[in-house]
Amino acid sequence: MSITEPPPVELRGVGKRYGNQTVLEQADLVVRRGEFAVVVGRSGSGKSTLLRLIGGLEPPDAGSVLVGGRDLGGLTERERAELRRRRLGFVFQFFNLIPTLTVGENVQLPLALNELPKREAQRRAAALLAELGIADCADRFPEELSGGEQQRVAIARAVAHEPDVVLADEPTGNLDIDTAERVLELLEQTCRRRGATLLMATHGREVIGRADRVLRISGARIEDATP
Repeated sequence: MSITEPPPVELRGVGKRYGNQTVLEQADLVVRRGEFAVVVGRSGSGKSTLLRLIGGLEPPDAGSVLVGGRDLGGLTERERAELRRRRLGFVFQFFNLIPTLTVGENVQLPLALNELPKREAQRRAAALLAELGIADCADRFPEELSGGEQQRVAIARAVAHEPDVVLADEPTGNLDIDTAERVLELLEQTCRRRGATLLMATHGREVIGRADRVLRISGARIEDATP
């Protein structure tokens, strides 16, 4: 008898409030393995909150958030941190690179946290930087790079440890239109090649045509808005 593998991301009746504001109410969601799903909605609708809940960075007020079948609410903070290190990758609008580390060291960081041998971490980081077209940046520091180059480094860091899920919060929001298009293409291709689930919160309409599924947060609910 075959055992069905749990989905990489699942929400069951999730609720989240900030003071008097209800951001999510009885929200249900299943994101499939290898799927590219985009989350849209007006500013303040809860897109970033959704990603933070899935990333275990804050708890829901009601319901359950499951990553790979594991209910985050049933884990200790240490267990949630370990799950993030091994199964999740993050890409942010403002890059969040460590300024005192070189590009290569930034990409190797999640590998070091997962105790990968240094030589293998260096090899994997170099291969990723080459794949993203910035191999010559390995020994430079983030402040020496353009915004587009920094976001490519952030993508490399997010997928270096081969996570099941990549959470991207407005990853092109701080870039010009042409650079944003190229970075978006690289992020999508990099995740698809690895079979990673990509869940992206964005205002950008250009993303919708690339995604397998479009999710809209409206009235504190998550709706399928795929064209």
